[in-house]
Amino acid sequence: MAAPTHHLPGEGPRYVTDGGIETDLIFHHGVDLPEFAAFPLLDDPAGQRLLAQYYDAYAGVAEDARAHLLLESPTWRANPDWGALVGYDATQLARANADSIHFLRDLEKRYDATVPGIAISGTIGPRGDGYAPGPAVNPEEAAEYHSPQVAAFAAAGADLVTAYTLTDPGEAIGIIAAARAHGIPVGISFTVETDGRLPGGTSVAEAILLVDRAGGPDHYLLNCAHPEHLLAGLSGTPAERAAWDRIIGFRANASIASHAELDEAPELDEGDIPRFVAGHDRMAARLGEPTILGGCCGTDVRHVAALWGVPTR
Repeated sequence: MAAPTHHLPGEGPRYVTDGGIETDLIFHHGVDLPEFAAFPLLDDPAGQRLLAQYYDAYAGVAEDARAHLLLESPTWRANPDWGALVGYDATQLARANADSIHFLRDLEKRYDATVPGIAISGTIGPRGDGYAPGPAVNPEEAAEYHSPQVAAFAAAGADLVTAYTLTDPGEAIGIIAAARAHGIPVGISFTVETDGRLPGGTSVAEAILLVDRAGGPDHYLLNCAHPEHLLAGLSGTPAERAAWDRIIGFRANASIASHAELDEAPELDEGDIPRFVAGHDRMAARLGEPTILGGCCGTDVRHVAALWGVPTR
């Protein structure tokens, strides 16, 4: 096979992406991830080998599904507040974020002969708790806060950046501003509660319309909620329904539990895979096949392979 092509998600091909990297590493591989931070593994040869094995499995799904592959960096916690909690200062974070992209570029070479197309995304997480809304976020403050991570990804040659598990439109607007300032495409992914609304009560459609009025990202996704929770928000006025057309990807949770229940759960809830797939099928029937399809908390390669209709290797 020829070397992979480099489309951006949303330009045509469909992309396999990974599952819930943190929960997979913690519960299936026995890895201690303080503050749910996976990026420190990049500083350890054994950690790098484990991450490579993790991504290899999803490259296998892409190969079997004859789909493109979106490699997303393990940097959801690699921002100043969370990074400080695991002992990383600004200089160390900049290096870690850049290293994550270089690491994925090296992995890309492993998949050249088997995967038709690859894109590499720098993953951004919320400043606060992705499960709980805090005070409304000032977009200018969010742009300043997230800019160093975006800058590191852009300088390292990421194809795009994607912010996951956001609960506040203001933070999304700020991240988009930072991405535009550094000349890199950007995706925004909101999370929802069991009622299909953002944790603060805003509907996904309202959030998208608000963010788009401020300029908007290249595309939207939804993550970190069960497909049935995502489906709960698929209603509204014609304008609200049109906003859903801006969503091109899903990274759903395996569990039907609420965020509060998951926070208290002592064990991993891997959910019911047929029910997980059926929920995605209902979303696709309403919105069309997603361009980006992977998983979030509680999912692993089994869930993602099932979504793509291929066996787990």
